[in-house]
Amino acid sequence: MHSDYYEHKENYESENCSTNNESFSIFLKKLLTLVIPIAFQQFMLALVSASDALMLGALTQDALSAVSLASQVTFVENLFLAAMTIGLSMFAAQYWGKKDKAAVERIFAYVMKITALVSFLFFIAGLCVPKALMHIFTNDEVLIENGAVYLRAVSISFLLTGISQIYLCILKNSERAARSSMISSISVVVNIVLNAVFIFGLLGFPRLEIAGAALATVAARIIEVVWCILETAKKDQIKLRWKNIIKDDKNLRHDFWKYTTPVLCNEIVWGIGFTMYSVIMGHLGSDAVAANSIANIVKNLVACFCLGLGSGGGIMVGNELGAGKLDTAKEYGGKLCRLSVICGAISGVILLVLSPLVLSVTDLSAQAGEYLKWMLVMCTYYMIGRAVNGTTIAGIFCAGGDSKFGFLCDTVTMWCIVVPLGFISAFVLHLPVLATYFIMNLDEMIKIPAVYIHYKKYKWVKDLTVKENEK
Repeated sequence: MHSDYYEHKENYESENCSTNNESFSIFLKKLLTLVIPIAFQQFMLALVSASDALMLGALTQDALSAVSLASQVTFVENLFLAAMTIGLSMFAAQYWGKKDKAAVERIFAYVMKITALVSFLFFIAGLCVPKALMHIFTNDEVLIENGAVYLRAVSISFLLTGISQIYLCILKNSERAARSSMISSISVVVNIVLNAVFIFGLLGFPRLEIAGAALATVAARIIEVVWCILETAKKDQIKLRWKNIIKDDKNLRHDFWKYTTPVLCNEIVWGIGFTMYSVIMGHLGSDAVAANSIANIVKNLVACFCLGLGSGGGIMVGNELGAGKLDTAKEYGGKLCRLSVICGAISGVILLVLSPLVLSVTDLSAQAGEYLKWMLVMCTYYMIGRAVNGTTIAGIFCAGGDSKFGFLCDTVTMWCIVVPLGFISAFVLHLPVLATYFIMNLDEMIKIPAVYIHYKKYKWVKDLTVKENEK
């Protein structure tokens, strides 16, 4: 009898283990299909910033610092674009999982209309008042003049980027993540090559320096937009239909803003808080600005797989929720959380290992180089928090419309803790630059306990395609 019991138990455990292995294999296959293209795309985008830094740094440290500060305008626009793409992904992923292509096209058209309008306003601001924008970030007249040159030249890319990012987002959410990655990556390669040509005046072109970096960005964005339009013009693709642009779906519009408004507020709260970091560093001298800009570039390069995990994981969870497979979505969420911790730890180690190489290839002053060395060390612990919070807040939670938590979390973390402490350390206590930088990199770690508690409430396990009267 006992032998029969143990034999049955062993068979059960063996079958259960086999089922779990098969389930994880399916999960991993789906995940990698999304994460690898998205992560590679993120890496290539970060590579543009790295190439700008290396090439402009080869001119002067002031050129590097000026473009770094001017790029904060791009950063602010990207906050809005991030909210729009997260909102679009919420509904596109779920309706795609439900196989409702018409609904995907309607939400695509609506988000494109809103995004193009706001991106146009960024274009006008960069073209008409670039010096006023630069005054926000620094009081150094040399940096203001150089930054204004860059902003005026790059301004049209603000409009083009808004359009291309919505196209690329819809490709990711309609099982075309690899093609989205290809389009973005090739435009990045073009950008990097043209950076060298226009900045240094190669192949017979005039030497444009800072303006050359801007011109290269514009050319790459033109290629990206045209390619996206041609890609979606193919048969059986999600299309931007004029009828959907002219006439909104009132129900979808209502649902979109219901769940996207907290995301937009979250991005604004987090982004303006993060921009305050640049404002603080911008008033601590050119050495601090240059070191901070390089540290941010390295962080963004190393964090690419973490960002891909959050974006791809969110799409996966959204697909399962839209298909009504709530238990599977919950299971995927748990696996993604565990992977995010591992991914963050590995990214921190990679960043630490790469630090000597980064220091050797950057042409900074002795003081800026010393700042950078210790900034990179501090970035290692930051990577774990970034991976965990990016996967949960921007990925898993938003996939199920649970978007208010991120807004509340960042409001408290950024504006009640980190930003006030950063200003006090820099301008009241006059602490060393590195002490201020340490304080300003605590935000992601501070969030983790609250994120874990909220995750376990499972408010994000929700099918957004089911209307209230259907529940």
